[in-house]
Amino acid sequence: MTAVMGGVRILEVAEHTFVPAASALLADWGAEVIKVEHVERGDAMRGLASSGTVNLGGGVHVLLEHSNRGKQSIGLDLTSPDGLEILGQLAATCDVFLTNKMPSVRTKLNVDVEDIRAHNPNIIYVRGTGQGERGPDADKGSYDSLAFWNRAGVAMGQKQADEDYVPPPPAPAFGDSIGAMTIAGGIMGALFHRERTGEATTVDVSLLGAGLWSMGAGLALSLQMDIPWAPPPKGGSPSGNPLVGNYRTQDGRYVALCCLQPGKYWAEAVTLIGVPELADDERFVDAPTILANGNEGYELLAAAFAERPLDEWRERLADFSGQWAIVQNTLEAAADPQSVANGYVSDCETADGVPFRLATAPVQYGGEPAQALRAPEFNEHGDAILEGLGYDWDTIVDLKVRGVVA
Repeated sequence: MTAVMGGVRILEVAEHTFVPAASALLADWGAEVIKVEHVERGDAMRGLASSGTVNLGGGVHVLLEHSNRGKQSIGLDLTSPDGLEILGQLAATCDVFLTNKMPSVRTKLNVDVEDIRAHNPNIIYVRGTGQGERGPDADKGSYDSLAFWNRAGVAMGQKQADEDYVPPPPAPAFGDSIGAMTIAGGIMGALFHRERTGEATTVDVSLLGAGLWSMGAGLALSLQMDIPWAPPPKGGSPSGNPLVGNYRTQDGRYVALCCLQPGKYWAEAVTLIGVPELADDERFVDAPTILANGNEGYELLAAAFAERPLDEWRERLADFSGQWAIVQNTLEAAADPQSVANGYVSDCETADGVPFRLATAPVQYGGEPAQALRAPEFNEHGDAILEGLGYDWDTIVDLKVRGVVA
């Protein structure tokens, strides 16, 4: 793997997932990331006991690992002058300062743009927020389930009109992880800009903005038609094209078809599905007639798919030239031959040697996946980081006794 971020040093003052996961990606790609944690409790994520319906355990805090892999950790009291002095010395050695503190907290802690750039005028200053850096809610905290999922229209884009509940996010930190990719890309663009122009800019990414971008195609259509975006109704062909949709199998699984050119694939598809007589049916002779009779076609295909189990469909469709997939759960997705062949899941282990697995960074350089390293123990690198700044051991012990460092 080409370590495209090698030589880049990042200073992080952030918690939870949205912002820390961005620097975790950059660490996967070779950056050195110094994570500043609360001097007593560390990152609040370290105390999270459950997420949704799943309790955390098994000897590995995998949610912490997901967003903090490959970093160094130091516990630092940013409310103390000495703690701020250490932060400033670290900032002077770094290319990027990354935070998810709200504007009022940044002001209170003296870690805003001007404060950090007083120590390093060339540092790129990155802010990850809930709702953006401006506006009436700029100083209000949020989570991805709020700003990304609900506020940005993602949840309502999933909700059926006759349902009496709002669908929840499909996974913990779903919007956080998508937003983190956006932050990582923004940082890389800012570094490139500084390399070309010498200008150190700021980078702003919010969960709300990332959610709106993720809904961008639907948002554009919604604004054009002045109709709130919503999913297609249940039953029948969702698009009028019976070769686009999810079909239930005999054993309760689903096969997803997405052949956007129905005229091209119809004869082959219905032959493989076991209803070859539909290839010459006058209702389905070309794309216009297939679309005109989409609901009928959907019901006929649904009846055929319901006659056989998933494994048989996997075999029957193996050589189909159209586009299709099995609707998989997370364990199946991790074991998918394509996931294995491309290294999309990485084997890791904790400092104590406990094994676990993580999704790898979604961008590969040099034709190889980036190896995800473990997250640091709280303050694991604190002493070494201070020594690197020139502090002798007696001074470090004094800082520990006074609670400035962990």
